[in-house]
Amino acid sequence: MQSLGSNGRPHGRGVSMRMGTAGMAVMVVVFLVAVVFAANQNDVIGWLVAIISLGWLLIFSYVVLSLRSAARKAADRIQAHGGFGGAGASPAGPVAVDRARDLKLDHSFKIVQVQVGVVREYLGKDEGMVERALETIEITSHNARSMMKGSTEGPVEGTVVD
Repeated sequence: MQSLGSNGRPHGRGVSMRMGTAGMAVMVVVFLVAVVFAANQNDVIGWLVAIISLGWLLIFSYVVLSLRSAARKAADRIQAHGGFGGAGASPAGPVAVDRARDLKLDHSFKIVQVQVGVVREYLGKDEGMVERALETIEITSHNARSMMKGSTEGPVEGTVVD
């Protein structure tokens, strides 16, 4: 039994699939007509047309079958991840969300590294600059921890006041 899509039709039986089937039928008819005319006329040009139509039929068949198998694999992959909007799945997919989070965490760590350099440079010279750098490190590390899985604390918006 085949599962139904959101439109009530079986998956993989949309307009584009029916058009591919109709197009394949047309290409087969064109090839058969070319072969019949070439056999009746028995001239070189008729057989060249038949060979060219066979080539187009093969190309068309390859494209249609490749697209169908790719669509089938994509549908299986979507169904394996719970479908669109399924439990635990976002429309962008879990991989895209993890990638975005990893980029944000990487950026946070870069900020911390820069601020550590600022602390080292201004330690003993400018206490205000050191305090601002330490505050930035504290906010950035808190925000990075809030991005980690399982953290219940939200990001810090603004500055930390003691």
